[in-house]
Amino acid sequence: MAIDVSFREAWVGLADCRHCASRELSLFAGLCDDELEHTRCPVHQYRFKHGSVIYRAAEKGHDIFTLRTGLLKLERFLPDGNQRIVRLVRPNDIFGIETLVNPVYEHDAVVLRDADICKIPVETVQRLGQVNPKLHQEIMNRWQSALSEADNWLTELLSGTAKQRVARLLLKLIDHQGKCSLLSREDMGAMLSVTTETASRIVAEFKRQGLLSEVGHNLYTCDEDGLLEITDA
Repeated sequence: MAIDVSFREAWVGLADCRHCASRELSLFAGLCDDELEHTRCPVHQYRFKHGSVIYRAAEKGHDIFTLRTGLLKLERFLPDGNQRIVRLVRPNDIFGIETLVNPVYEHDAVVLRDADICKIPVETVQRLGQVNPKLHQEIMNRWQSALSEADNWLTELLSGTAKQRVARLLLKLIDHQGKCSLLSREDMGAMLSVTTETASRIVAEFKRQGLLSEVGHNLYTCDEDGLLEITDA
C-alpha cells in the first residue's frame, strides 16, 4: 500500500556530491571538482521506506530526483481505475525530469525497495544547464535514456507470452551480484498487463524449474541463461 511521507520526515542531510560513490554516474558526472564547487547546488538527500510516495501525478513539480539506492516504480491510473506501471527507476536513474518543461509530474513515484534519493531543484538545474554545456548535454542524455526506457518497456515487457514477459522482467531486476528481489504479484501484473494469478503461477513454476533459487528473505539467484532461453523462444 502506498504511503504519503513528507520530505521533512525522510530528510537525511545535504548531499556531498563531490565525494558521492555514484559521482561518475550522476547528473554532475561531467563536471570537475572546481565546476561542481561553483554550482552552489542545494542537493538534499532523503531515505524512504518501501511503499512511500515521492510524488503524485498532477502535483506541481519543483524538483527532479536521482535514485542512489533502491527501486521505484512510476505508475499512473487509467480512467477505469486500473493501475499501469510505465517504468522502473533503478540506481543512478533520474526521475521527475519532465518538470523541466512541464509544470506537473506525469506519474506517481512509489518506492518498491527502501531507497536513498537526492532531490535537485528544477530552477537550479535549468540555471546550470544554461551556463554549463556539459551539464546541459548530460540532462539531454538522461532525458533520452528515460524515453528509451519507456519505449523498451512497451516492446519488451508488454509483448510475447506471459511467461516471456515475466522472464524479461526478472532479467531487468537482477542486480550486479546476480540476485533479484521479487515484486508483489499485483505490481508484476500491473507491469506486464497479466492477471495477478498468472504472475503468481509463473513465478511458482520458475521456482520449481530452478530458474529462481531463494537465498534470503525475498532474495533470489536467477538462472540467467535459462531465463534468456524463455525470452528467445
